[in-house]
Amino acid sequence: MSGQAGQESSTEQNTIVPISTTFFPGANLDVYPPDLLVFSDDGVCFYVHRGKVLGVSDNYFASYLPYESDDLPVSIPLDSVVLNILFHVIYGMPVMHYRPSTDAVLDTIGLIRAYGLAIDVHLAPGTPLFDAAVSVASSAPIRFYSLAAGLDAHPLAVAVSSRLLSFPLDTLTDDVASKIGAVYLKRLFFLHLGRTAALKRLLAPPLKSHKPSLICDAREHRKLARAWSLASAYLVWDSKADVTPTAIETTIRSLAIHLTCSQCSAILRDRTADLVMEWSKIKVR
Repeated sequence: MSGQAGQESSTEQNTIVPISTTFFPGANLDVYPPDLLVFSDDGVCFYVHRGKVLGVSDNYFASYLPYESDDLPVSIPLDSVVLNILFHVIYGMPVMHYRPSTDAVLDTIGLIRAYGLAIDVHLAPGTPLFDAAVSVASSAPIRFYSLAAGLDAHPLAVAVSSRLLSFPLDTLTDDVASKIGAVYLKRLFFLHLGRTAALKRLLAPPLKSHKPSLICDAREHRKLARAWSLASAYLVWDSKADVTPTAIETTIRSLAIHLTCSQCSAILRDRTADLVMEWSKIKVR
């Protein structure tokens, strides 16, 4: 069960009960022993601290935990994998060593508010759930972005947005757009449009030329200028927001194949280096 159920115990009827390998009776998670037994929907039991859970939840853990202890087990209608992540979040413990699935991380994020945990505390940069989300976000970036947008979890939305540079915006469905909402949808479009505009701006200045010489006159300069314009137009037209510095460098330097003038080659090389450096500075979030 994703690594969180390993130990076993026997009831009076000799029924085997899987116990969490992290949240078990002898786990050294607090100075005090656990005082609450929680069963997941698929029968895994977790030994946790009632005060620890209630201390971070503003709704008694979705009303499943009574304020005063009655020493009775509590059943939570969540899969053990998700409940395991949720308890790790509460205890501030990393979860990626369990290699949780993308769906499990998404499901846990979607339950944060429902179980009374504060988004700005438990989904903040550096927290276990935030780190887990960033680790697996590349497998479903638009799902993470729409979920973060719906929760107004701005830091997570920003972190995930860099994975959306290659996302085709014209494939957004009405349902996903509705989940993202107007504010974050605008930010996503502006991320793409802003980078495209930045590339146009960087390519706009014409290529400089050196003084005419016997082997490279004004006519040769015009040929190189036209080649630069064509290459620039190709980059702007064909490239998306995720175009890499390497792709830009490869396209521009292809112009140097037919150059015989060392001065023209040096000008093109320097301009390409400057272009790649400036493009690398453009923010991707």
